[in-house]
Amino acid sequence: MFRFALAIALFLGSPALAQNAHNHDSPAEVGQSAFAALAEIVDMLRQNPHTDWDSVDIPTLQKHLVDMELLATQSVALQTKVDNAVQFSVTGEPEVIEALHRMVPAHAPFLDAETGWTTKVEINDSGVVVRVKGDAQVIVALGFHGLMTIGAHHQEHHFGIATGTMSHD
Repeated sequence: MFRFALAIALFLGSPALAQNAHNHDSPAEVGQSAFAALAEIVDMLRQNPHTDWDSVDIPTLQKHLVDMELLATQSVALQTKVDNAVQFSVTGEPEVIEALHRMVPAHAPFLDAETGWTTKVEINDSGVVVRVKGDAQVIVALGFHGLMTIGAHHQEHHFGIATGTMSHD
């Protein structure tokens, strides 16, 4: 009887159940956003009996989430209008520049596909220069950081990084 009670107690206290079950007496959020994204992916992988654990790469996903955090919170974008386009000169500390170099060129095709605009990215020693040609009023209003959120590809991309089916160089 004790073993059965212990098994039930362990099951009810399991992290997977805590992440999936929700009642109004306990928080639903598992923590800071990067931690929550990792927790969600890990739970999906654990719940899938077909997960190829030899291909799983959570450290690479964690690094990508750090890049996203640096881009969102630590990069500085100067916005100007140039030749019928909006130009963003984006910079930051050395680790921010590295994140910009990895993320911005990879995001440009998603931005173009989602909006029909044309995005050109130049990498330089101080960060990136991004020129976006399209609806200037919207582009100006969103700014660089808003533009980087466009496109519903992020969740699929994170799962692809975690499972080793997508890279983010």
